[in-house]
Amino acid sequence: MFFWDPTYILFMLPGIVLTLLAQLWVNSTYSRWSQVASSSGLTGAQAADRLLGQMGMQGVSVEPAQGRLGDHYDPRTKTLRLSPAVGNGQSVAAMAITAHEIGHAQQDAEGYAPMRLRTSLVPAVNIGSTLGIWMIFGGLLLQSFLGSQLAVQIAWLGVVFFSGGALFALATLPVELDASRRARQLLQRSGLLIARREQDGASSVLRAAAFTYIAGLATAILQLLYFISIVGGMGRRRS
Repeated sequence: MFFWDPTYILFMLPGIVLTLLAQLWVNSTYSRWSQVASSSGLTGAQAADRLLGQMGMQGVSVEPAQGRLGDHYDPRTKTLRLSPAVGNGQSVAAMAITAHEIGHAQQDAEGYAPMRLRTSLVPAVNIGSTLGIWMIFGGLLLQSFLGSQLAVQIAWLGVVFFSGGALFALATLPVELDASRRARQLLQRSGLLIARREQDGASSVLRAAAFTYIAGLATAILQLLYFISIVGGMGRRRS
């Protein structure tokens, strides 16, 4: 019912626009710099082995990932997973993405507090987001049929549970920005990207990727504000 509410569309429109712009930026930037070969001549997987070796992180394994741009670091298994285009690619984009994911491995090794916070939120967010929607929906139904104060309280509790998604998006942003900062430093120190044009290209890829997380945070906050407005309206009608 929420998704057919014109008010929901109005709330979410800025987030939808930001998300579309972020995807366009990422796709165009990645497409451009995935066609430019890096001066190192290494593939993403080879670059990962070199960088991990230089940092003394032999405990991190490198494996292939499925899908386009499915690159990620798994802190549970200490595994760096690179998509075929990145792991087998020799492009500037492949170097940037590889270095970014190694930035996450570096965060994990150092016990970087924002990353630990984000990881700790995952179980609660997975349960809370779904449970929160159902509690809000249930509160609305109860309020429609019974008009009780209990319905409003259930709906507000649902908002609290659902807010975990926005908190997770907020916790994710500094983790991703820091990983990109580390990636730039790694690429400069390692000599994987020598020419200034290559370094600028890698920075462009990292900036575009970072903007997707900003768009995600904005979308999560807007959705939370929508539910707050709905449940707040329930309380006012009850009064």
